[in-house]
Amino acid sequence: MKYVIVLGDGMADEPIEELGGKTPLEYAETPAMDDLAGRSQVGLVHTIPEGMKPGSDTANLAVLGYNPRQYYTGRSPLEALSIGVDMKEDDIALRTNLITLSEEEEAYEDKKILDHSSDEISTEDAAVLLDAVRKELEDDVYHFYAGTSYRHLLIWSKGSVVELTPPHDVLGQRAGDYLPADEKLRAMQKRSYEILSKHPVNLKRKAEGLNPANSCWFWGAGTRPGLSSFEEKYHKKGAMISAVDLLKGIAVGTGMTNIHVEGANGGLHTNYEGKARAAADALIKDGFDFVYVHVEAPDEMGHQGSAKKKVQSIEYLDKRVIRPIREDLDQAEEPYRLLILPDHPTPVRVRTHTSDPVPYLLYDSEKELRRIGAYNEREAEESGIVIEHGYELIARLFEN
Repeated sequence: MKYVIVLGDGMADEPIEELGGKTPLEYAETPAMDDLAGRSQVGLVHTIPEGMKPGSDTANLAVLGYNPRQYYTGRSPLEALSIGVDMKEDDIALRTNLITLSEEEEAYEDKKILDHSSDEISTEDAAVLLDAVRKELEDDVYHFYAGTSYRHLLIWSKGSVVELTPPHDVLGQRAGDYLPADEKLRAMQKRSYEILSKHPVNLKRKAEGLNPANSCWFWGAGTRPGLSSFEEKYHKKGAMISAVDLLKGIAVGTGMTNIHVEGANGGLHTNYEGKARAAADALIKDGFDFVYVHVEAPDEMGHQGSAKKKVQSIEYLDKRVIRPIREDLDQAEEPYRLLILPDHPTPVRVRTHTSDPVPYLLYDSEKELRRIGAYNEREAEESGIVIEHGYELIARLFEN
């Protein structure tokens, strides 16, 4: 038996007036998922433990069967694993976004947080900008490491796990209301704006109509993680396919294999077909028992507040990832189980994550588990199936 999880990050949502009172998942044309729903178990699962912040870090740990209350030590340490940073016991990792702040206001504190991703800046442009910051701000205590797109890392030697605000939670709001309480971190953010706002890369971006990546923003502080081996835990040889450092870091921490897909970038126009092909090859040709396919695009479109683009991202996921994976496994005559779900909702209305339960679809190629009309939030709720602890869901995927 082969096992696949396809995770549409932030795919769940709320009914939207623009979509006729439907969620993006309801509104989107998803023939592959709807056909699977006709012979699958569909229900709701709580991926965010009560009292914990709704993030892709806690939620994806839960989907992989790791209780976040036991294993979670912060988001940035997981990304550090992906980048290859060997954290010391007294190191603190902080996610460093390259964000867009408004430029009209004179004081840094009065600027508005416009875009947490700087129009999904390319990794190449971001590396140049981060290098400019590194040259002025790095010292024996603070070290910057380049990641992917807008997502980067700061290691604070002998630091503290300080309370910091994710920029995607406060889009459109005044920066000064959410700056770090730590004086040094606050000064570094402010200085980064002075370095980046006039940088040639950003002047070129503005000329092209793109948002400038004109400030660093620190968040997600945490200590070195201590995850256990996925293979020892579940007796399955697993692989991760994702463009996002967080997921790659979880794979490193759990001993799974990261499979690189050329052109996978975490955006709306990622290499969907490449991810599907890599997943099928891993299972059919390369001897893996389990593959986790993560697609970031629905989450990014939710953060952008675009219902239209979020629908498009879900349709791409259905047509360009789920359908070809199923076709390849069926053609290979491999018995398999397929679990489809988001990690958390990212409603277009609020442009950030919420803790509401998410719909899941569990398909077994060798039997029909349940008949239901379609895969979406409404159908999942009407099923009456609710899994209270997200980290228990994977047991249903692996059950004998």
